[in-house]
Formats: sequence, structure tokens, C-alpha cells
Amino acid sequence: MAKAAFIGLGVMGYHMAGHLAKKGGHDVTVYNRTRAKAEKWVGEFGGALAETPKQAASGADYVFACVGNDDDLRSVTIGDDGAFAGMKSGAIFIDNTTASADVARELRAAADRQGFGFIDAPVSGGEAGAVNGVLTVMCGGDQDVFDRARPVIECFARMAGLMGPTGAGQLTKMVNQICIAGLVQGLAEGINFGLKAGLDMEKVIDVISKGAAGSWQMENRHKTMIDGKYDHGFAVDWMRKDLAIVLSEADNNGASVPVTALIDQFYKEVQAMGGKRWDTSSLLARLQKIDAAG
Repeated sequence: MAKAAFIGLGVMGYHMAGHLAKKGGHDVTVYNRTRAKAEKWVGEFGGALAETPKQAASGADYVFACVGNDDDLRSVTIGDDGAFAGMKSGAIFIDNTTASADVARELRAAADRQGFGFIDAPVSGGEAGAVNGVLTVMCGGDQDVFDRARPVIECFARMAGLMGPTGAGQLTKMVNQICIAGLVQGLAEGINFGLKAGLDMEKVIDVISKGAAGSWQMENRHKTMIDGKYDHGFAVDWMRKDLAIVLSEADNNGASVPVTALIDQFYKEVQAMGGKRWDTSSLLARLQKIDAAG
């Protein structure tokens, strides 16, 4: 059993921290900007509640964070009340936020100066993956630090891999989001086409999902897409945040991502339809609106 801390009890972090306590048996202290959420977590899983990120990190062997973006991450790590002010020498900070590779390198440099380890470790698998403890975790950092952190990360992961040096975890998550964006748009167009052609799309998906067109998105989202239900899953707002990171990095490294840029604009249209919190599969709703307008 290790002493751990978890900062950020949102849709993902709440369950990830729960697995650290329940499955891993670790002594977990939590911090959340909204205190009521932390109180609820402690009531469900035990452990302790901290008043600041610094207090949560104090004395911990492993400190996890899963917050919104680069600025949120800096706000809980840097400064007098930030987690880094409470980190002990030899501890490891594991950042599960989907953020930029630049902020990962920035925080790694700060960790080096203070004598503790740092892993950038964004996750994939959505809320269902967090609830069930089967997330994919893409890590960047040093091999020895990753080897120490891996058994603890695996409390909420089905797969945890070291992708390369600091920042490589975030860059791998960007590849993940590029691929998902293209898959979801293709699935939306396929379902829309099939429905317009008068096909029974349940039968169609049952067949084509067993072949080369098959994907996680097809298996797990086709039913709700056909039914027009989007009040679940990974929100459009979050996807646009992630794609903004992708597009910024692509500008920096010179990679051409024309389809990703186009789909980002499609998601912007979904937001304008009132779909900010709809699942990313709501790209189908956009196509159906266009068709209905004729």
C-alpha cells in the first residue's frame, strides 16, 4: 500500500481515484476545487480530504492530477498552494490531464529542480473506461520512473505504456484524437447514408462491424446514433479542446491534418446546435440537420 493523492475529481478523476483506493488498497487523499465533490468521494471510498493541492500532495508517494487544460494544471501544481510545493523528494507526479506537450515539459523541468519524478499520462477510454478501471494510459517520461509508477497506474488501466520522453504521452493522445475524429465522421456519414438509402442499419452494422470497417466507435456508438441519443459519453466541448491542442501542435511540427481541422469545424457547428455536452458521435445530428434543410 502506498500513500497517494488525487487532484481533480471530475467525470474521469472521481472513478480513477476510487480505483486507487478500492482496487489498489492505497491510502488516498483527494483535492477538488468544488469541496462537495471531494466530500462525496471520501464518503464513498474513505481516505482523506485536503484543502489545497499542496496539502493533498504532502507526504504522498504518488500524486495524480486530472483537470481541464494547461492553465488548470498549472493552477494546481505551481505556486505556494500547488501540489509541487508539497511533493517530497523521490515521489512521482502523474498527470492524467489531456494537455499540451509543452506544459508537460515545463512541469517536468520544475519536478527535476525539486527532486521528484514526473510522468505525463493522458488517458483514453471515456467515462465508461474510468468507471470500469480499463483505461488506456499513454505515458511520457523516464523508464525508471515509469516502472515505479506503472503498478499504481494499473489500478485504473487496462493498458499503460511508455511512449517516449516527457511529452510523448501527450503527443500520443493527440494521435488518438486525430484517429477518433476521422472514425466518428466516417461512421456518421455511413449511418446517415444507409438510413437515407432505406437500409436496416442494425443489420448493416452487425455485418460490417465484423470486417475491415469495424471499430470501437462502431461497436459502442451505432445504436445511440441510430436512435438520435447523445446525452452520454465524451462531450463535444472536450473534443474541441483536445483538437485545439492537436492543431496547435501540428502548426508547430509542420504536420498536415486537413481532415482533423475540417472535423473540428463540424464540431463547432454541433456546438452551435446546442450540442456542447453531446457525445462526439453527434456528428450524425449535424448531417441530418443539413439533409433536412435540403
